[in-house]
Amino acid sequence: MIDVVQLTKRYREVTAVDAVSFRCEPGTVTGFLGPNGAGKSTTMRMICGLTPPSAGEATVLGVPYARIANPGRHVGVLLDAAAMHPGRTGRETLGLAAQVLGVEQARAQQMLDRVGLPAKAARRRVGGYSLGMRQRLGIAQALIGDPSVLILDEPANGLDPEGIFWMRTLLREFADRGGTVLLSSHLLREVEAVADRFVVISGGRIAAQGTKDDLLAAPGGVLVRGLDAAALHAALAAAGLAARPEGAGAFTVDAPAEAVGRAAAAAGVVLTELRQAGGGGLEELFLSLTAGAPAVPASVPVPAEEALK
Repeated sequence: MIDVVQLTKRYREVTAVDAVSFRCEPGTVTGFLGPNGAGKSTTMRMICGLTPPSAGEATVLGVPYARIANPGRHVGVLLDAAAMHPGRTGRETLGLAAQVLGVEQARAQQMLDRVGLPAKAARRRVGGYSLGMRQRLGIAQALIGDPSVLILDEPANGLDPEGIFWMRTLLREFADRGGTVLLSSHLLREVEAVADRFVVISGGRIAAQGTKDDLLAAPGGVLVRGLDAAALHAALAAAGLAARPEGAGAFTVDAPAEAVGRAAAAAGVVLTELRQAGGGGLEELFLSLTAGAPAVPASVPVPAEEALK
């Protein structure tokens, strides 16, 4: 469980995150979406106790992250795959994590196998890893404590299509076993494929949130197109169905698809298309919610004590 309540972060006169509230339930993957500069990473850093909020609070498993004893055994975090010691090998990185968390060293090898890093890669220094390999190692490090919550910021960066599919499967299985996942990503189609809920942030504020079915439900009735547009329009009018022209012989009708189909059939009109109107998916929703939203200026200074965390 992750609970975010009125979380706010101000840097002098700039408000990077403004009264953000949402909840991530066990057994679900929550897609945390927004354009660059929207406040996603700042919000996740506040949830993980790396950036102190100006107002509001965030709790993980019922308490602030900083109050969780041995947090890596309960919460797996990947905020920056590049923030690993470049001089250590992959195996050393996971071995040290296992030692710090108090889990068996055998767990390190298990996680290397789980994320698909072979023995040759595990013996290499992290400084020589590609971004995709670092992402796999970062996910292994997040999982090594066998947590019940995962907080991942752009974990698919650098992964090839096979790697993205692998990650999607891993996260879905994690949630299906009762885990809680908060996932930030700019790969909208991948998030749409795995997430149960979406939280969209724009300009530091929540623009929309809800289940996939609720947010992606297509409004506006159905779209219908026939071989004879004039005859189709007349058939719809005769059935008392209001139709709005959409161009190229198509109409949007605020009625169930069955009613539209029956009206056309009764008039002998041949249909070439009959489907739910809208339905552009997550990408269309994202663009409609974030278009024109201001971003936090890149020049906003981050206090040194936060940058070092």
